[in-house]
Amino acid sequence: MTITQYSPTEVLNLISPEVRAQLIKDVRKDWPELTDDLGERGVDQMAAFLATSTVTDEPLTPSLRVDSLWHKFLNRSVPYLAFSRALGVDYIHHVPDEDEDGTDPEAGRAAIAVTTAALRTAGFTVDAEFWPNEGAADCSQCHAGCTDSPVGGKK
Repeated sequence: MTITQYSPTEVLNLISPEVRAQLIKDVRKDWPELTDDLGERGVDQMAAFLATSTVTDEPLTPSLRVDSLWHKFLNRSVPYLAFSRALGVDYIHHVPDEDEDGTDPEAGRAAIAVTTAALRTAGFTVDAEFWPNEGAADCSQCHAGCTDSPVGGKK
């Protein structure tokens, strides 16, 4: 699988150091113990997740940690839109799960496994600190959760 015209390293570099620092600062409001190193790695995982979501028709599901970064990135709409467009899509939509009652841990684990497999297939490194099936302490919010919009966001 190829990520549009960019290699995985180039995808990670699409988010400037200034935007990275702001996202880490934003996330620290909810996750005060987030270190700079963990924050940088988290931005990388979020960028990998978003980039991978643009090249697969299967919905991908972020972990809670990746989703927290994604939410903060969405709030910074100018760099977020530039990132989406650099990947060759108009906008990578965040699609909340409409089934507010249904937290199905087994379905959540399966969705995260699909996502981490897709990240690897796309050439990205999966950081275990950010994915519950890889060892992260936080569970996924899926199902009830959210996904990318693999079809709706493409040009």
